[in-house]
Formats: sequence, structure tokens, C-alpha cells
Amino acid sequence: MFIVDLTYIVPLETLDAHMVEHVQFLRKYYAQNIFVASGRKVPRTGGIILALVPSREQLDAILAEDPFFIHKLAEFRVTEFQTSQYHPSLKNLMKGK
Repeated sequence: MFIVDLTYIVPLETLDAHMVEHVQFLRKYYAQNIFVASGRKVPRTGGIILALVPSREQLDAILAEDPFFIHKLAEFRVTEFQTSQYHPSLKNLMKGK
């Protein structure tokens, strides 16, 4: 599993102009069971995405589609971790990952 930590590097008005596209990007990968959770940081300085993909290379290819990446609106920091425990309701989602 990967934690994608976004830090906004443009004013929020500029970022918000691409928000609809960004949400469409997120929905695409939720539909494929790749993204597990996402949301804004508090305070709103960036966001977090939890992703289930087999490799960092695959994740990098996915993130390259994000309008926030394409338009250089945020810096992306990725952390990989091995899930040793998770809530039982995530069992089907975690299979094979």
C-alpha cells in the first residue's frame, strides 16, 4: 500500500480551477479499487491518497494522470508500507495486494 502526500504549491484559487478534473481522476481509480481513501489536509495545505497497487512504477504512471501533477499544482511525496493489520471490512479489498 502507498500513502501519497500532496502539498499544494499554488494559490487555492488556481488549484480549485482544476478540482473537477482531479475528482474525476480520483473516481476513475476508486472504480478500479486502486484508491482506498483520499481527502484534504487540515489546514488545507494539500491532500492524502491511500493507494493499493503492486508497484511504485504503476503508481507513478497513475499519478502522472492527475491534473494536479500535470499542471504542477502540487508536490507529490510517496511512502510505501506493508499492511500487517487492517479493519476486517477491508478484507476483500486487500486480497491479492
